[in-house]
Amino acid sequence: MSPSIPVSPAPADSEARPPRLSLFELFVKFLGFGLLAFGGPAAQIAMLKRELVEGEGWISPQRFNRLLAVMQVLPGPEAHELCVHLGMRARGRWGGLLAGLGFMLPGFVLMMALAWLYFRIDFDRGWLAAALFGVQTAVIALIVRAVEKIGRHALTDIWLWGIGAACAAAALSGVPFWITLPAAGLVHAAARGGRIWWAAGSAVLALAAGVWAAQVAGGTPPPAFTGGAPDAPGEVAVLLLFVSGLKAGLLTFGGAYTAIPFLRTDMVGRGWLGDGAFLDGLALSGVLPAPLIIFSTFVGYVAGGPLGALAITAGIFLPAFAFSMIFYDRLETVVDDERLKAALEGVAAGVTGLIAVTAAQLGWGLLSSVDPSWSGRGLGVAIGTASLVVFFRWKSPFAAPVVLAAAGALAVLAT
Repeated sequence: MSPSIPVSPAPADSEARPPRLSLFELFVKFLGFGLLAFGGPAAQIAMLKRELVEGEGWISPQRFNRLLAVMQVLPGPEAHELCVHLGMRARGRWGGLLAGLGFMLPGFVLMMALAWLYFRIDFDRGWLAAALFGVQTAVIALIVRAVEKIGRHALTDIWLWGIGAACAAAALSGVPFWITLPAAGLVHAAARGGRIWWAAGSAVLALAAGVWAAQVAGGTPPPAFTGGAPDAPGEVAVLLLFVSGLKAGLLTFGGAYTAIPFLRTDMVGRGWLGDGAFLDGLALSGVLPAPLIIFSTFVGYVAGGPLGALAITAGIFLPAFAFSMIFYDRLETVVDDERLKAALEGVAAGVTGLIAVTAAQLGWGLLSSVDPSWSGRGLGVAIGTASLVVFFRWKSPFAAPVVLAAAGALAVLAT
């Protein structure tokens, strides 16, 4: 990866173009970005802007900011979608494909290796079990922090706050997201357009559909929290895992954290893996140089082995490639279409409510799974609270890996 070099003020948008690179050089450049992609989407986007916008003038800062605004509205991890878009700007669709693959490849390979190693470690040993508990507690704090960050951008008016709260309440009542999220988009689009009666009607129809769906489901309680690592990968069909990943990839509005409730609904709700393994995947993704959504590779491996990992990763990244590669010339028009933008904002508000519920369910399940004879519940609350405070106050790309490691170490020392 070439170092940052001072340049004169950015050229006009029509003059800002990538340098001439071969496809191999382009792939290697974005592979280098992937190797340094620590710290989550904010750090990854800042790195791309520093190197390719300010350093090499691939695109003007003004257009980069407009594109970032579009990526934050559309489904998919923003940093990865920016890589695909910039690769296309350099070398067309092959360039976009290779840039996206290069950026995600280091994290994917590392996660596959860690998933393989996961089944070769005895987590029943006392200190390992304690460390795992501490890390899982810190992961829940990380999700809570993500809810605040996503909510700050997604919940910008009273309608969006109401939509987020309604979707959270619906999730707690067992209403599936395929009812609440379309309704969230319709309600907000109607409300923003001044059609209050349409908004109210959409909300009533969604309520009726939710009651019907809850009755059909029979009030089945969520699965019990299982904290230990499974003995071997499961045998879930590859096609099912691909479809599960594709659904999550199409609904990741506002960043990779928004995939968490959808993947948990499929993976844990269907009994393909436990919440403990799900949290372990999130913890590992927090310390790897990769988009956070790479945790899907881990849960796919746990549910269906190496082929399952490949299938769910392909499904979840497919929309991120497709939106940039198919609609390359039309992406920025999304920002100008007020009705579509309002609908997507409503969906994003609904997803925020779903993530909040997921964080609460994971936290309650983790603490409830602790043996009452052990002082682990108080320890978990203490570690989780301390982790959350650090996440709020320490804004560094290395906050997640450092806090997760410290939480595991504290849990070991306390036991």
